[in-house]
Amino acid sequence: MIIAIDGPAGAGKSTIARRVAELLDIQLVDTGALYRAVAHRAMHEDVEADEAESIADIAEELSFEFRRESSDGDIENILYCDGDRLGDEIRTQAISEMTSLISSYLEVREALLEAQRELGRARPSVLEGRDIGTVIFPNAEVKIFLTASAEERARRRYNELAERGEEVGYRDILEEIRERDERDRNREVAPLQRADDAVEVDSTDMNVRETVTAVLDVVYEQTGGEWM
Repeated sequence: MIIAIDGPAGAGKSTIARRVAELLDIQLVDTGALYRAVAHRAMHEDVEADEAESIADIAEELSFEFRRESSDGDIENILYCDGDRLGDEIRTQAISEMTSLISSYLEVREALLEAQRELGRARPSVLEGRDIGTVIFPNAEVKIFLTASAEERARRRYNELAERGEEVGYRDILEEIRERDERDRNREVAPLQRADDAVEVDSTDMNVRETVTAVLDVVYEQTGGEWM
């Protein structure tokens, strides 16, 4: 079974997908982390963000695996890239900005397409991203479009980065989110859009628990309770 969760940047897809996967005891495939891993490797190798073919070559050469690991009593979904554990180093603002750019390249998306499908086919999974229900798994049993207002998404991102000690401005983040939304919606390759059969969940006025409950309600309805 595939649960596809799509939506704009900062809507909380990673957090919600992780909680849902934990509650249903199925695999979580954080597709955004794959792109972040590629961006991280490209930056490490001094490859510029506009070198699409070189970045695609990097993406094709990498191998990925997600593992659940215990940390301070919590279970975390950790990405291993070529056997190396990746953590907060792929969650910085610089990586976020480069990821937004490279994810628009056809070459890079094609390079990661099969990797995402192989991970999802391995066992029942939750996948979150921009085009899971429209491109990666168009026949997914459950499709959800998770969204929130740009202002709320900027507030969440600001708090997240501030907790890590990064000095950022709310207005700068809001502007970046609005620009990213525009790029994601209007890019030629796999633009951000809600699948016709996806259920929209707006989390603007919901906390994490309420959003998880809303998503699980959709899973229950669309699977007839099979995975609940």
